[in-house]
Amino acid sequence: MDLVIFEENKPLVLEGLEQGEFDYIDAASEVFETEFFRYINAQKILQSLAETYPTPRKKQEVPLWFYIASNLSMRLHGAHSFHAFPMIVRAGGMLNAFGPDAGRKVKHPETEDVTLACTGFNKKNHYDRQTPCDQDTLRKLARDTDAEALMGWFGGDVVREFRKRRVFDKEGIFIGDASYLFVPDNPNYEGSDKLLFDKHNHPVSREAYEKMSDAQKTECQWRRCYKMVTLLHTNRSRDFFLFAGLKVVPGKKHECPLFYQLVEEFVQGVGKGVIKLLILDRGFLDGKAISRCKRDLGIDVLIPIRRNMDIYEDARILFQQSDVPWTRYAPRTEKPVSDKPQRPKPKAVVKREQKRQKKLEELKQKLPPPPPEKTLVETKVASIEQFRIWSSCTVPLSVTASREHYADGHCKQWFLMDTRQGYSPVDTRNDYAIRTETEERYRQFKCFCDMTSFTSRAFSMVVQQVVFVMLAYNLLQVYLLRKHRREMNTKTMPKIRQQLLPADSYTIVYWQNYYGLFSSYELIDIIGSLPDEPRKKIVEKSRRRRRELTESLKNPRAP
Repeated sequence: MDLVIFEENKPLVLEGLEQGEFDYIDAASEVFETEFFRYINAQKILQSLAETYPTPRKKQEVPLWFYIASNLSMRLHGAHSFHAFPMIVRAGGMLNAFGPDAGRKVKHPETEDVTLACTGFNKKNHYDRQTPCDQDTLRKLARDTDAEALMGWFGGDVVREFRKRRVFDKEGIFIGDASYLFVPDNPNYEGSDKLLFDKHNHPVSREAYEKMSDAQKTECQWRRCYKMVTLLHTNRSRDFFLFAGLKVVPGKKHECPLFYQLVEEFVQGVGKGVIKLLILDRGFLDGKAISRCKRDLGIDVLIPIRRNMDIYEDARILFQQSDVPWTRYAPRTEKPVSDKPQRPKPKAVVKREQKRQKKLEELKQKLPPPPPEKTLVETKVASIEQFRIWSSCTVPLSVTASREHYADGHCKQWFLMDTRQGYSPVDTRNDYAIRTETEERYRQFKCFCDMTSFTSRAFSMVVQQVVFVMLAYNLLQVYLLRKHRREMNTKTMPKIRQQLLPADSYTIVYWQNYYGLFSSYELIDIIGSLPDEPRKKIVEKSRRRRRELTESLKNPRAP
């Protein structure tokens, strides 16, 4: 079975009904998954991804577009084990998007259980198919796909597909991140390492461990893990969060060279000018790589300075001079807003919310004030340009200082390096806040997508799960943006599934690769209003279809 795209065209389907013509009728709920797959079908995204997928098979028993669609459906449902595929394909809305040829609802002749009758993709089955393909077929294809080729596909062909569809924002803000993926303490996890972590899940070196107190040492634990390095894309309002590159490696590998390799691959894949600003943390400090980004790739880099660097001490002395202008810093507050006009809230709801806020304010005033050493009074920022003291970095740098003054009189100071010149220190500090504010959303993504629920110890399966979780997350955000639901992008996957569950029931009428959505009473009214000849044709065809469905399972599995 080839990929068939059905386009919504209710007027055309109505014309067919008026002539007594239709191909198939099905009842369905308006589930989010069906609309999602209809969108990526209409945009021909599945076909494009399938054409470039690094398949290990010379002969395709199952089309690659269906393999990718099945993987995406499982991730949308929060399922990672391929044994869950039969349940997902029956209960989900994916097959509704592919039309009746993919699967039809029928009753088992003995148990009368409602199941699916699927033609499948070959004629090798001794029993009638109740899913388009077997879950083992999907699992073996995932296991045999080369992990490096799959990560290269995600960071190359998939990214180029997004660029072709103008998904990347013109601001060109990208964020580098490295994180650990923890797995059970089983040495059979291919390519995993065992490291010592503190109570905050930060790795602890041997030297740092020896300097710890006995109480701190008891809070450390050995954990088996992989390291995941990602290139993320967002904008200043943080209303989307797209993965643009990925590396999964053993936990002991350093993230710095891997990340800049991702940047190089991204630029080679989509060209210069897409990445305009990289916002990084201290783990990605590399003078030569930063210089290449600015000089050869046209990418600015914003990154903090470590205290043990010479440039840190020089900056500290220069910012002590009285002629450096300091500016009071106020964080930028930009929140994603809906593209749709907001309906006014009922007066009772507004009044109740005002009362609640008043109560919260009263309770807040009764709380004891925080200690002076933790009470931030104000923050000031300043910038000095044309720093060239970092020998390994051959491009001039701007250094922005942040001074945080507390109620007890002490002051904390830290510095940011920026390859941009003539940029406001307030804007620099606000830009860096994008990375710190994104960390919580990144944590939620890892937690609520169950990224580390690995049911296989093969490295190829570990990478396959991470890649398809990210791909499903990316496509879901693109879909919500195109449907003017960008406010949903800030929510977790369970929350999105909860809010986009069935909203309405309808009858789908298919005709000539088009479909129309009708309410039950609407369809009865239309058919009842037809002249005798087309109405008789519809009755005759309905009876024939009903007989065909009754006889669909000619050799069903025994109950």
